[in-house]
Amino acid sequence: MDKKEVLSKVDHTLLAQVATWGDIKQILDDAMKYEVASACIPAAYVKQAAEYVQGKLAICTVIGFPNGYSTMATKVFEAGDAVDNGADEVDMVINIGFLKDGRYDEVEEEIRQIHQACKGKLLKVIIETCLLTEEEKIKACELVTKAGAEYIKTSTGFSTAGATFEDVKLMREHVGKDVKVKAAGGISSFADAEKFIELGADRLGTSRLVKIMKREG
Repeated sequence: MDKKEVLSKVDHTLLAQVATWGDIKQILDDAMKYEVASACIPAAYVKQAAEYVQGKLAICTVIGFPNGYSTMATKVFEAGDAVDNGADEVDMVINIGFLKDGRYDEVEEEIRQIHQACKGKLLKVIIETCLLTEEEKIKACELVTKAGAEYIKTSTGFSTAGATFEDVKLMREHVGKDVKVKAAGGISSFADAEKFIELGADRLGTSRLVKIMKREG
């Protein structure tokens, strides 16, 4: 797999709390230059970013991020607001505590309502695999599938660990055939990226691959 093909599956990401518009603009410029799948940025910059790229790049943002424990109403509003501001894709964090408490109907309903608020735009559901047991990961795959989201995603990159090969393989085996998988957090080389793709990842959340390309000139 050549590097251009790998980059076409990348959500080029900057979610640092200290990110300025100058930083975001650089991410957008690099994302367009290297023809990645999207740029994933904080919601506060979505409107400005969408106006800047003028349809030349998909804009992705995050809601309920990074902890996932906002109320459902808050997350639904965030998703709708992001789409109204020009987001093409929304990455949400589930309520991890609810999943661990066995409140499966509520987790599923939240995903479903947020998906509706996305108004046809892509929804990726972050389950934060590093905080879950294998049983909980499998249950999360089931809930994401039933709720109708387009993607399930491993990690925020803000917790104790990021994507692992084992988790991507497990998720691919247990989500529905129409649900895609996004690996995120700690993807630092093209070799790792290719391995994640081979195991079933359709998207990769990372900023490091574009940085490698820039270093290589």
